Amino acid sequence: MHCPYCDRDKDKVIDSRPSDSGDAIRRRRECLACSKRFTTYERVERTERLMVVKRDGTRVPFNPENIMRGIVAACGKRPVPATEKERVIREVEEEMHREFEREVPSRAIGKRVADKLRAVDHVAYIRFASEYYQFSTMGEFQRELDDLADRTSPAPGHPDLFSGQ
Repeated sequence: MHCPYCDRDKDKVIDSRPSDSGDAIRRRRECLACSKRFTTYERVERTERLMVVKRDGTRVPFNPENIMRGIVAACGKRPVPATEKERVIREVEEEMHREFEREVPSRAIGKRVADKLRAVDHVAYIRFASEYYQFSTMGEFQRELDDLADRTSPAPGHPDLFSGQ
């Protein structure tokens, strides 16, 4: 393992334990050249490469970073903890690998992210849904807002988005 500080590949493992999510091994290392410490994570490499079929029919490798960018944009300055965003990404990734063998439609990923964001933060959900569903009229957008208002109560710690207050 190359040290991120001096780029030498001489180090020793000081501590090794499962990560909080349980999907990786967290290793604390110390560089034998510069004595600085750093952390690495060891994860199972997925050998099955999942391809995403986009709306236009093109295929690209599944990349959780794309989900992260969409969630970060949707959450904006909302009070959604980073751990919650990471949980959504992890769950969507696991579900896609479990449910699809080789190809997954991008709409399936977007729908899953939207469903999970709805439970996390209503404003983030509306922001994501407005991009994902590509509403063409204000009426379509209003129907989604009305549907959300009918189906949900405020997320814990958040005011009611639709109360008019």
